[in-house]
Amino acid sequence: MSASVIVQAICFYAFSAVLIASGVMVVASRNPVHSVLFLILAFFNAAALFLLLGAEFLALILVIVYVGAVAVLFLFVVMMLDINFVELRQGFLQYLPIGALIGIMLLVELVLVFGAWAVAPDVAASIAAPMPQAGGVSNTQALGALLYTRYIYAFQAAGLVLLVAMIGAIVLTHRAREGVRRQNIARQIGRRREDTLEIVKVRPRQGI
Repeated sequence: MSASVIVQAICFYAFSAVLIASGVMVVASRNPVHSVLFLILAFFNAAALFLLLGAEFLALILVIVYVGAVAVLFLFVVMMLDINFVELRQGFLQYLPIGALIGIMLLVELVLVFGAWAVAPDVAASIAAPMPQAGGVSNTQALGALLYTRYIYAFQAAGLVLLVAMIGAIVLTHRAREGVRRQNIARQIGRRREDTLEIVKVRPRQGI
């Protein structure tokens, strides 16, 4: 076994271990800011694994989009919302049935994915069919040809999920709260000169 293969294997196991540990800490950490920081660390390690696989385009997209935009946005949103997490934990039992139902649905989906050979024996051949030749096209071109042809509906569904998440973030930031000053654009545009400007004549050696 050559030295490059040994180094590549060591890097793979090191990045994988840090990635798994970071993913666990994202869920287990009680501080939401720490969870976002562990999420950023997980993204970096996942990008390193993509580089080891030769998918440099996915690695750059993961760092630029998710670390540079999404994760940092999550961090600022968590820090600016001023959420009372103690109050949220008090309603845990109220949403437990819904959470359990969603968890069961995810479990069923995972069972179907890992048991795909029993549900559809030809699923491996159908997935591998649209893959182009490895040496014929670049990594970016192969990914685009596969994503926008075979998985176009899944790609559109992911876009809808992100749209719903964006709308939810906007609703959370614009909710009515006591003691928080809000911007009234109509009042700002409709203000008069008399309401904002006052000319005062000050006599010499006298203050206002």
